[in-house]
Amino acid sequence: MNSTKTLVYDGSFNGFLTAVFIGYEQKLAYADIQKKGQLQSGLFTETETIFTNLEKAQRVWNGVKNKSNSAIKNIYFAFLSEQNNMEALLYRYIQKLMGSTYKGATDFSDDCVLKINSLAQKVGREKHRMEAFVRFQLTKDEVYFANIEPDFNVLPLISKHFRNRYADQSWIIYDVKRKYGLYYDLQTVEIISLDLTDIHTNSLEKSAVFTDAEYEYQDLWNNYFKSTTIKSRINTKLHVQHVPKRYWKYLSEKKEAV
Repeated sequence: MNSTKTLVYDGSFNGFLTAVFIGYEQKLAYADIQKKGQLQSGLFTETETIFTNLEKAQRVWNGVKNKSNSAIKNIYFAFLSEQNNMEALLYRYIQKLMGSTYKGATDFSDDCVLKINSLAQKVGREKHRMEAFVRFQLTKDEVYFANIEPDFNVLPLISKHFRNRYADQSWIIYDVKRKYGLYYDLQTVEIISLDLTDIHTNSLEKSAVFTDAEYEYQDLWNNYFKSTTIKSRINTKLHVQHVPKRYWKYLSEKKEAV
């Protein structure tokens, strides 16, 4: 590998893996992999548009997985962090992984490995927080609806959890920051996009979208939450550590604190 090039892909994970395959196929020592529409390259940089190829993406996935199960998870989680220049860093990480001198996915003496592991852990924590803090509201269409606004793109990671936990009801979880969501129709989970004029945080301020019973339930929950809170035992610092304030606007029991 002795050349460099900018590879432009469609933004999907399979598109990224395809770009990695092309980078190896062309023996690129450094691949500046960038999303379409966000291209930032030098005046004399050679660029190539990559079209997603599932077979090539699968070959890269299998190659990495055969090397290390923890590495493939780190790559996917770090990819979902959406950090600047993440693709180029992941390309270097995969190079190290597939190289003969690879020491393991937990070799924190390697700066590249350390960065990928750190980002993967942050995305993992955000995934668990979303699974814990999502609050659904029942719409008049009999669909349970929830907004989220995570720091990282964790919707693909929480789909299985909510499908298993709420298998008997239709629901939508919508990422207002990234403008797409998941819709479960009692059979499958689909990716959807909505034209939202309002951000429906869990609130006791009534909206025509939701049922009256939903607000009665929220009022009941708020009263329970207040009655079980012992003020003398409140540890605000610890509480914010486990439930960061940025999530409070989506929790009805926190409405008065927002």
